[in-house]
Amino acid sequence: MSSLFAALTSFPAVVYTVLLGVVLVYWLLAIIGLVDFEAGADMDIGADAADAGDAGDIGDAGDGGPEGLSGLAAWLVAFGLNGVPFSIVVSLLALVGWFLTGMASLTLLPLVPDALRWAAGAGVLLAAAALSIVIAAQLVRPMRGLFVTHRAISNAALVGQVCKVLTGVVDERQGRAEVAQRGAGINIRVWAPAPNSLRRGDAALITEYDPARQRYRIDALPPEHA
Repeated sequence: MSSLFAALTSFPAVVYTVLLGVVLVYWLLAIIGLVDFEAGADMDIGADAADAGDAGDIGDAGDGGPEGLSGLAAWLVAFGLNGVPFSIVVSLLALVGWFLTGMASLTLLPLVPDALRWAAGAGVLLAAAALSIVIAAQLVRPMRGLFVTHRAISNAALVGQVCKVLTGVVDERQGRAEVAQRGAGINIRVWAPAPNSLRRGDAALITEYDPARQRYRIDALPPEHA
């Protein structure tokens, strides 16, 4: 037991021992509610990567990579560590690195002459860092499904889509319609200039959104959309 403690508190394992201690303190604070599991440095890198390809949503998103990701996000995507909160990535890297350096300190480094111990320890530290990235990437893969982010559709995104009238009459004061989406449809408040021929069950085109009154204008479906 004393040899294990000595190995974990000596170079190079001590580097990961300290990092793992910081990670454990973080998770303890998260459990008791003093820090937010998803806040601060916790980033949904998978969502960033998906959004980077959408020029309409991102625009000039940053200088970290050709996809518009920040520098850190670009590196995590490149190494396959995306799709989970950043705190989980750091925790896995610390845990795997701690295990690898600990095992090397117990089995390999005692065989190295004392004069070369620090150089060998530095090599073990670099090798453990590289291997921890590879192993953590494999551990992250099955976790991604637990952290899927479903982004809400913006009001402006519905403009130009076809809807189905739900009310018997649609005029300047009242009206409701449904926009078909994956899964359940979206029920929205609508209006249309009177007189019009819109009735329950008719298809109509959403032409604009009024943010002040939080409703959409609809018009009879043009022939090219029929």
